[in-house]
Amino acid sequence: MEDPPRIKVTDRRMFTPDGQLRDDAEAPGDDADQPAPEPERPPVAATRASGEPATREALSGVSPAAPGREEAPFLGPSPGGLSFLDLVGLLAEPIALYLGDLPMPNGERALDLDQARVYIDLLGILEEKTRGNLSREEEAVLSDLVYRLKMRYVQKRESA
Repeated sequence: MEDPPRIKVTDRRMFTPDGQLRDDAEAPGDDADQPAPEPERPPVAATRASGEPATREALSGVSPAAPGREEAPFLGPSPGGLSFLDLVGLLAEPIALYLGDLPMPNGERALDLDQARVYIDLLGILEEKTRGNLSREEEAVLSDLVYRLKMRYVQKRESA
């Protein structure tokens, strides 16, 4: 009887679960001899039907440089690592500070309802302009977030 094939598992992550660089981690340029695969970019209509967020591809790519100009290096997370929900989170993050729900780095709490309203309105604009182009999950998260933030804003406005 033939032995079953052996499977070798290699952990290639650069960081340990607590965020420390592993001793045996390869430097980012070590695998330069293998070109990175080009991410597949389906058309927007296909992403709606498949449930895959259309904005993931839009946010992860770097536009080509104009002729005669050097392309700026991509300094953010690795391409394909960003999602539409990351953008939503980025816009929603300061709202908790401005509503006074989170302490600032110095420990004090700030209450600036006008600034909170600006960010809530930005999320509302994003919801309006992306309607029909999001996956069900993205649409549900965004609409629920906008609703909850508006309700929290009204609570703060009434108590102020």
